[in-house]
Amino acid sequence: MKIRCLPLILLIISTTRAASLCDDLDAAPSDQHTGNTPVVLVSQDGGPVAGRYPPNPFSPDVSNPNGSYGPSMSYVYGMMPRIVVKTGESAPQKTENYAHYEPNPVQRVSDVPVSTFSIDVDSGSYSNVRRMIAREGRLPPADAVRTEEILNYFNYDYPPPQDGKPFAIYTQIVDSPWKRHDKLLRIAIRAADLAPEKRPPANLVFLIDTSATMDAPDKLPLVKKTVCHFAEALRADDRITLIAFSDDVRELLPPTFGDQKEKIVAALKPLRPHGMAAGADALHLAYQAVREHYQEDGINRILLASDGDFNRGISNLELRWYIGDQRGNHIGLTILGFGTGNYNDALLETLADKADNGSYHYIDSEAEAKKVLVRQLTPTLTTIARDVKIRVEFNPETVKEYRLVGYENRLLHEDYYDNDDENAGDIGAGGSVTALYAITPQEKPYWGVASRYQQPLAGDKANEYGWLNLRYKDADDGERQPLEQPVMASSIPLEDADASTRLAIAAASYAQALKDSEQNGALDWAGILRLAQSAKGEDPHGERAGLIALIEKAQSLSAGK
Repeated sequence: MKIRCLPLILLIISTTRAASLCDDLDAAPSDQHTGNTPVVLVSQDGGPVAGRYPPNPFSPDVSNPNGSYGPSMSYVYGMMPRIVVKTGESAPQKTENYAHYEPNPVQRVSDVPVSTFSIDVDSGSYSNVRRMIAREGRLPPADAVRTEEILNYFNYDYPPPQDGKPFAIYTQIVDSPWKRHDKLLRIAIRAADLAPEKRPPANLVFLIDTSATMDAPDKLPLVKKTVCHFAEALRADDRITLIAFSDDVRELLPPTFGDQKEKIVAALKPLRPHGMAAGADALHLAYQAVREHYQEDGINRILLASDGDFNRGISNLELRWYIGDQRGNHIGLTILGFGTGNYNDALLETLADKADNGSYHYIDSEAEAKKVLVRQLTPTLTTIARDVKIRVEFNPETVKEYRLVGYENRLLHEDYYDNDDENAGDIGAGGSVTALYAITPQEKPYWGVASRYQQPLAGDKANEYGWLNLRYKDADDGERQPLEQPVMASSIPLEDADASTRLAIAAASYAQALKDSEQNGALDWAGILRLAQSAKGEDPHGERAGLIALIEKAQSLSAGK
């Protein structure tokens, strides 16, 4: 009997251990600062740089006639007696920062027949907006709402490709609930799956913002929980380096294998917020650390957890340039945003866009941390295609006008589609991307002012609304690969659409309503709610129920404006 119970006893012990690993992350530190391995700067000849504190690698090099940033030095790691660094004054809180993009206009096919854009797998806007509506009881500012990030937050259960290709492409056209006679074209891309055990080993650097502005329950304490849950999901052949930054940049943990979870978590416990945020220095060091332990056939990625309030070092513009210069090194960058009040969404989202294989998420809860870094670990870490671009050529015989829903900051010039030097978004194994176009078929009323001389063209292409092109680089060999297929001129009633299409339209309608735009036409909050409820279907993680609750809350808040 005892022998038979032994596996159960071991299972209970194992489960208890796993459950308790992230429970107590607030052990008292030995002093204000941590960091067993401070950063050391050395010159190119190997000699140490004089001075008590490392110089800013982004300080202007006045001896350089080209005016470039940074001395001719490189970061290296080394053991030396830990020093107590000077604590700076934290910057005063300011309002949250969001970039503004004009909504996509309606385009006439006779004038602009081709629409080109980069894919976007970010989801930060959805959870950030959720924080404002559900926790703070207020409607978000319009610029905080990026429709494509709300659209792509959900798991749509698209079938994976069955033909050996890295992608499957699905389209469906339905009657629009926004405008009578119009149609909505849903484009869905589903990447091939990769079994977790087949994922390449990962070389990871986790950057943790410990500046004074991170002193809030939804900032540093939640960051520590996030890193802990991420550590729980790592495999034994993964390696992770932990680096913290405030006034200084400190290596908390040298490269450590993923099965040493207690050691990883122990490095988090003494962290306390203090000082200013040298985010640029930290990112520079993180790229150096990844390169030092680069895995040729593995995953190389930086994860940054911050509120984006980088108040020490170079300007944000110069930081964007630096991140953009790292493209082509095959070092990914995952941005994890935290907190409120001084939150710099504009910077963090832009850094992810500029990076090689960048992605941007906002973490408002432990559940969201587990979604991004545990449940979606493989697509978060593993890239199967780079620089994925979509081009839709609309048929002027069948389509009069169109509008791309969202993706305002992902639009590409038509000439960029075939230009391999122009960057675009990447997609991970098992990931998906959804896009919507609102289209007005020929012989239907214009959105705008009709032209006297614009008439439908004659021809034999009346069975196609357009031609869909997708172009990407293979993640392994960098070879360009095209995929293409027609978009047939046939549609179905919205109520007959599959649940994924109805969910996508409900999510886009929710985003457009939050932006207080007129693009939803006659579809009001009650109609958006009914549409979302009709698409709930199987919902194992409660994501669709969460959208329904947000629509109900937003409807109530809108009524009280």
